[in-house]
Amino acid sequence: MDRAAESAAAAGLAGVLVAPGPDLVYLTGYQPTAITERLTALVLAAGRPPVLVVPTLEAPDAEKAQGAAALTLRDWTDGKDPYTVTAPLLDAEGRFGVSDNAWAMHLLGLQKQLPSTSYVSLTEALPMLRAVKDAHELERIAAAGAAADQAYGEILKVAFAGRRETEVAADLAALLLRFGHSQVDFTVVGSGPNGANPHHEAGERVIRRGDMVVLDFGGLKHGYGSDTTRTVHVGEPTAEEQRVHDLVRQAQQAGFEAVRPGVACQDVDRAARKVITDAGYGEYFIHRTGHGIGVTTHEPPYMIEGEARPIVPGMCFSIEPGVYLPGRFGVRIEDIVTATEDGPGRRFNNTPREMAIVE
Repeated sequence: MDRAAESAAAAGLAGVLVAPGPDLVYLTGYQPTAITERLTALVLAAGRPPVLVVPTLEAPDAEKAQGAAALTLRDWTDGKDPYTVTAPLLDAEGRFGVSDNAWAMHLLGLQKQLPSTSYVSLTEALPMLRAVKDAHELERIAAAGAAADQAYGEILKVAFAGRRETEVAADLAALLLRFGHSQVDFTVVGSGPNGANPHHEAGERVIRRGDMVVLDFGGLKHGYGSDTTRTVHVGEPTAEEQRVHDLVRQAQQAGFEAVRPGVACQDVDRAARKVITDAGYGEYFIHRTGHGIGVTTHEPPYMIEGEARPIVPGMCFSIEPGVYLPGRFGVRIEDIVTATEDGPGRRFNNTPREMAIVE
């Protein structure tokens, strides 16, 4: 919380307002049992103690949060105006960073009380707030990645041909839970032509022999994210399918080898994209190479052209190039990687990247 307040001051902000969601959990360890229309807000400002404004009926839970000892609680009861409780905590003419998932009605209520204040999203103002992980966080992300790898190892043993995508997706979800995930965020199973849609949701299509199948899955374990993709084939692939898979694997390796402290995030994208473009498939690589991961599965930094921010040891992000041939098939290979102090990155996914043959 102190670091967030100091970062806000360095960015020219009067402070930070944090609503329930990933930022609040990250900063305080507090997650309301239900997110409702009642105002809950963490107020951080350099040189001032952090204050958490909560509804009175939720104060007992807030007092049990991991960061509660460092907080001053200000509660308000139903029937009273929560903005009159919150407004005195703010600089009446200040500019504040606000967590992206804050409710519009709460922000408008504060603006009505303090019409000279202004606000900017935390993603815009402090994009690196959660980006650099400490040793404790890296341990959790590593555990989540290892659990996802275990799930992949097991999914290769199930039948694919003759089953619906939704059935394989359900198997994946059950495996993530079996290996310690508390939350499953997504289980993409894109078979045949569906694999050409990077974010295809598992549907009722029956998987057939001869299909390429994109498996992209992840969630949260101990509060931190996993996200991995492997592309398998039902039966033996054609020469073209094998060639495209090998190309994506080479691109993913090139992106990984580009990871160094001080290297711009966009250079990871450039390294992976060059391999695919040079092979004549550039127009079929239709998304960024990667995204950050932590208490959410998508967060800054982003491995994309135009992101000149340098990589810092402790940043964690995906490297996931892909080739998507409309109406035919798609291939994507993804690992979560962290930058290390002295050179090459460290992968948190270590299952084989070669094409697996399933039945």
